Formats: sequence, structure tokens, C-alpha cells
Amino acid sequence: MSLYTSDDTVSCQVFSTSLKGGALSWFTKLPPNSIDNFATLVSKFETQFATRRPHHLTFIVLVGILQDKGESQRTFVDRFNKVAMSIRNLSSDVAMHHMLTTL
Repeated sequence: MSLYTSDDTVSCQVFSTSLKGGALSWFTKLPPNSIDNFATLVSKFETQFATRRPHHLTFIVLVGILQDKGESQRTFVDRFNKVAMSIRNLSSDVAMHHMLTTL
């Protein structure tokens, strides 16, 4: 949402029009007069929905990827690589180390 206004009342009203589903339901259940400015609304919104933010994976998740009983090596390697590819700045040495230790 991008507005060219510094009026908190307008910002709060426009913000509510961008909501749907669970976010809209949350907004409509806010107690009356519980929002005194746009910063308060943003803070409450972020607190309410913080757990829905995407989490960035680290190489530590590779430790938990194990080859299942009966799973072919090809299937395991494909599954491992899919996770490894989603990790930012993962060193190939670290990825290879974890793959070899889990096979």
C-alpha cells in the first residue's frame, strides 16, 4: 500500500480496504478506539501475523533430512537437493558434507 498522505486516519481506513480473509476478520474484531495512529495499527498487525512470514532456511535443516527406509538414493538426492537449493548462500562443501553424512 502506497499513499501520498501523512494523515493517519486516511492510512488506517485505506489499509482496511486491502484486507481479506483472516486479516479482515482480525481487523473487524479490534476493540473500539484501540488504534490511535497508523504506527499502532502496523505494530498490532505485524504482531498478529508474524508467524505467517516466510522463514529463511539455513544449512541446519539439512541435518534433519534423512533417507527414508525403502527410499531410493535418487529420490533422496532429489529431495535433498530441492531443500538445499532453497538455502541462500549455501556452500557446496557444506551441502556435500551433509548429504554424505545422511546417506
